[in-house]
Amino acid sequence: MRKKPIPRFDSEDQERDFWASHDSTEYVNWSQARKVVLPELRPTLKTISLRLPASLLEELKLLANKRDVPYQSLLKMFLAERVKRELSRA
Repeated sequence: MRKKPIPRFDSEDQERDFWASHDSTEYVNWSQARKVVLPELRPTLKTISLRLPASLLEELKLLANKRDVPYQSLLKMFLAERVKRELSRA
């Protein structure tokens, strides 16, 4: 069966909207797909401001120092663990 051509997109948002509303099997022969490894791919990061009590920040820094990791990395780890736990309960 001949597949439909994939249209050109002006932005990632436009492409995301397209694939959210179309069946990819009409455009891609998944039986011929190959696994791709993207070792340099990193998640998109967004900078935020977060106000914390000074004492909580100091405790976080102490914990991070004991683990020999930056405190912001430790905070991301803690948040990711808690979000995963909360989502698994839902």
